[in-house]
Amino acid sequence: MLKRNLFARFILLLLPLLLLAFVVHLVVLSSKDLPLFGNLIIRSYVINGVLAVLIFGLLFRFRERLKNQIGFLFMAGSLVKFVFFFVFFYPTYSRDGDMSGLEFAAFFVPYAIALFLETFFASRMLKILEESPED
Repeated sequence: MLKRNLFARFILLLLPLLLLAFVVHLVVLSSKDLPLFGNLIIRSYVINGVLAVLIFGLLFRFRERLKNQIGFLFMAGSLVKFVFFFVFFYPTYSRDGDMSGLEFAAFFVPYAIALFLETFFASRMLKILEESPED
């Protein structure tokens, strides 16, 4: 039963954690009198959250069939995230020729949270696969 709920637990941890990080992020920006919704912050949290769910969902969906390729699929997911960064964020962030710390934080905070949880849950999934009897 726990094995089937791994994907649900991933989502139930990822979404509140990203929401909490978003609120804390806004509080920090507000406390420093910085623009709250600049630097594509909403887009960053949404895209990183959606990509994390999709990538881990695909890993989870194909965990049995592609058991030996999960690591490569995980790395492919990271490549997808880089492509999204360079398509949806980098042009705006580099428009002035420099990426500011605020721009970096707007993207990197949700990216790091999602990556950490994806890595943690992917390793749990691989451990469960390793412990399960062969068919």
